Amino acid sequence: MEDSVEVILQDSDLALPHSRGHYILTASTGALLTGLYGVWSLFAMPGFRKVPRALRVPYLPSCKDQTLNIMKLLEGRRGRLADLGSGDGRLVFAASSTGLQCTGFEINSMLLAYSRGKAHWNRVSPSKATFVKKDFWKTDLSMYNNVTVFLAPGVPSLIGRQMEVLGEKLLKELPDDACVIACRFPFPHWPHHSSVGSGLDQTWAYDISTVRSRLRKIKITV
Repeated sequence: MEDSVEVILQDSDLALPHSRGHYILTASTGALLTGLYGVWSLFAMPGFRKVPRALRVPYLPSCKDQTLNIMKLLEGRRGRLADLGSGDGRLVFAASSTGLQCTGFEINSMLLAYSRGKAHWNRVSPSKATFVKKDFWKTDLSMYNNVTVFLAPGVPSLIGRQMEVLGEKLLKELPDDACVIACRFPFPHWPHHSSVGSGLDQTWAYDISTVRSRLRKIKITV
């Protein structure tokens, strides 16, 4: 972002005459862009110092199509849902409207405050949707039979490792009747029972009992 500011300032220097007004415009533009970068950083880069580098996940809101795809795969599901990295809460609010008891896990204080504020403003009952400031990597998820995850890698080359580590955690903790839904990035080596969308909007649904059974068979044959 700093490089972008420098490029913009350089281009402006070439295009405009050297006047007092020009310098004021340049300074104002730089201040504005720096401020926007600061605000973006507060939302996109949560409490990373508390999370191992390989597991860091910046905020990237799901688009309308991605959210709709997840909701299609949640049709008919009941019970408790954990949204891992709930961001601004859009998926939690959507899922809670279908009768699921939803918990959004978020460590970014600003996003957490926004989600809680929106829930209060819209009078959403805490029994339907709640937001907690917890690191889902360090939280026991055994009480949830529905899990949604949309990881946006801080380091793109690490996304495969992130999904692999998360998969190990979910297999260890979730009940057999659990359904896991992943958007954009599938779980390596996990057989999915359904999928909707394509490209960056593609979403996969996994039945934990089926995944466990398949992985056990693979271990036996190896």
